[in-house]
Amino acid sequence: MDEANLPTLRAACTGRDCRFHGLLTIEELQGGEVSLPDLLARARRVLDAFGGTIDAITGYWDFPVSTMVPILAREYGTRATDLASIVKCEHKYWSRLEQRAAAPEAVPAFGRVELDAEEPELPDGLSYPLWLKPALSYSSELAFGVKDRHGFRAAVQEIRAGIGRIGRPFESVMEQLELPPEMAEVGSLVCLAEESLTGIQVAVEGYVHQGEVTIYGVLDSINYPDSSSFLRHQYPSMLPPPVVRRLHDVSARVMRRIGMEGATFSIEFFYDPGTEAVRILEINPRHSQAHAELFAFVDGVPNHHCMLALARGEDPRMPHGEGRYTMAAKWYYRWFADGVVRDVPGREQLDRIERDIPGVRVDVAPRERQRLSDLPQQDSYSYELAHIFTGGDSEEELREKYDRCVAALDLSFEGTAPAPGRQPESA
Repeated sequence: MDEANLPTLRAACTGRDCRFHGLLTIEELQGGEVSLPDLLARARRVLDAFGGTIDAITGYWDFPVSTMVPILAREYGTRATDLASIVKCEHKYWSRLEQRAAAPEAVPAFGRVELDAEEPELPDGLSYPLWLKPALSYSSELAFGVKDRHGFRAAVQEIRAGIGRIGRPFESVMEQLELPPEMAEVGSLVCLAEESLTGIQVAVEGYVHQGEVTIYGVLDSINYPDSSSFLRHQYPSMLPPPVVRRLHDVSARVMRRIGMEGATFSIEFFYDPGTEAVRILEINPRHSQAHAELFAFVDGVPNHHCMLALARGEDPRMPHGEGRYTMAAKWYYRWFADGVVRDVPGREQLDRIERDIPGVRVDVAPRERQRLSDLPQQDSYSYELAHIFTGGDSEEELREKYDRCVAALDLSFEGTAPAPGRQPESA
């Protein structure tokens, strides 16, 4: 649990009569080398020492949180989906195999890259440009867009050096599962090459309750110009209804195949208006906490409500269109060079910004005098300075509120320079 999400959890319909207890901190869970056995032991000590009843154990972060929830739920008698269904989403290679079995028309070309080879080669059927990524990572860590052989080699070197941070801890998870033949010898230190997707990026959010797949929202994901880094998520999607229905259909088929039950999910897609192709980018076995404010602005309830209801064995029955605004956005205020941040606003200044601009919430990522390259979990091309949530009745209103917030933050930097491995891109 983190402080930024606690008010949102309490505001959810299901959260109003709950007491929330943090189990482990983000620093414990995601800092440095991850040891799943150590983290589980720490969590068990906290749970065993708790004097009250443990009615639910849940979370909205990627590995290791996503895999710890079903393991602890099994031990402490709370509700969660099966561990195998989580791994089928998070292990990108296994996930592609499951996606291909359920919805082959929605899966891009992909293949494994042999990192142990002296000169790794592209898998058969793939050509440049493409994406190279570990089978296990979070926040696009070690994911690289590759345009040629030189870029391929450079990306392989970086992935080789960093793949173990998440891949090795995941081995203990894989050992707990009965793997199908096609996964028996794959392991967790796997690198994928995938066809480069183009078009409009969208996210589909839903849940599975008593075997029924429910989609409660589709959001557009808009990147910075000439960049693979998000500028904003916008809800609801502006795609035509027939395309949205296709996204619903593919999502339902894939999640039924994966076997998730009593849990939320988020699937990222690309829709190409020219070819009308729908392609899956990745599946997350959790709802996106990054979208919670957007659902609250538009539907009147944050999507945390679904996670909490399912953890209690209830049907979420998410409302629609009952919020203050007709649309909402989460903006990623980014910097595409390294540097030291100065004049970071405190909570009092942020509260003033939120009072002066109705329908906004602002979270700043760096601390005063922090170097951007020391920020955790950034993508391979930029650094996140702030998350700015805006609600409004038009795209123009959303952008106007964002621009006002950026100006009010008035962040400044010193010693700016392109970071190693990052190329400055226009915003």
